[in-house]
Parts: sequence; C-alpha cells; structure tokens
Amino acid sequence: MTIRINLLPHREIKRAARRRQFGVLLVSVLVLAVGVIGLGQAAISNRLDVQEERNAFLQQEIAKLDIQIKKIRKIKEETQALLERKQVVETLQSNRTEVVHLFDEIIRILPEGLYVKSVKQSGDQIELQGYTQSSARVSTLMRNLEDSPWFEQPSLVEIKAATVNNLRANEFNLKVRQSKQQAESENQEARHES
Repeated sequence: MTIRINLLPHREIKRAARRRQFGVLLVSVLVLAVGVIGLGQAAISNRLDVQEERNAFLQQEIAKLDIQIKKIRKIKEETQALLERKQVVETLQSNRTEVVHLFDEIIRILPEGLYVKSVKQSGDQIELQGYTQSSARVSTLMRNLEDSPWFEQPSLVEIKAATVNNLRANEFNLKVRQSKQQAESENQEARHES
C-alpha cells in the first residue's frame, strides 16, 4: 500500500478559495447595495414627482378657490348694497305715511289764532316756526304737543314781536321730538301693508 502525500500547499489553496469567496461576496454585497440605493433613489424620485404633481394640483385648486372667493366677496358687497338700498326704500315707504300722520296731527293740535309758516324735520327732531296773536297760544300748542302720542319734549326756542300784514303778532320758533314709539308702530304698519 502506498501512502499518498499531498505536497501542494493546502493552506494557501484554502486561503485563495476564501479570498475568492470574499471577493465574490464583496462584489455581491456591492451590487446589492448599489441596487438598493438605486431602488431607494427611484422610489424617492417617484415620490417627489407624485408630490410635485399634488402640489401643482393644489396650486391650481387654490387659484380656482381664490377666484371663487373674489366672486363671493363681490356678491357679498352687491348683496350688502342691495340690502342698504332695500332699507332706504323701506324707510322711505314707512316715512311716506308718517309725514301724512305728522301733518294731520299738527293740524289737529294747532290752537286758533296760531299759524305755522314752516315745518322742518331732521331725523326725529321737528322744528315749527310761525305766528300767533298771543304767547298764550304758543303755551297751548306746547301743552297739546306734550299730550299728543306723536310728539314728546316740546321746547320753545324763541318768541319775539313781529309785524305781519301791518298787524302786530308774535313770531315763534319751537322744537319737538317725534315720539319713537309712535314712529315704530307706524313703520310696522307700513311693512305689514307692503
């Protein structure tokens, strides 16, 4: 029987085999790492593209909404203007009958011998100017104004001697407020009629 002896350096062969395995493994890991990095880059790039598309879509929608908001603001302004016009018309409508009632009430409460030359209204303040034969009739007018449901707080501004058609008379100027309660009830009646 013969003994076989391996004279080749088996340790170096094993080392060479390990080096080859390590090289193959290193190349495989590098290829795998490059592949993972490439896939990661592609996924990130894809997500960036999708996000940019979303951002562009959102920008377009925001622009559309901005246009709609401007239209809504314009409509609100037009609505407000229309409401203000409507309020003016309603006020004029209610004041239309109010003036008639005021003049009717003034005529009813005027005592004999007292003549009104002008009536001015500013808001709820009414100014009466006229002539009378005696100052007692102005006092009667003021009492009548105080007792009337249409007027409140009469106050005499001035009374002075004057000559009208070569007759001696007293010229008076007084202010009175229109009763708010009466004006509001008149406005409600006018709204119900229209």
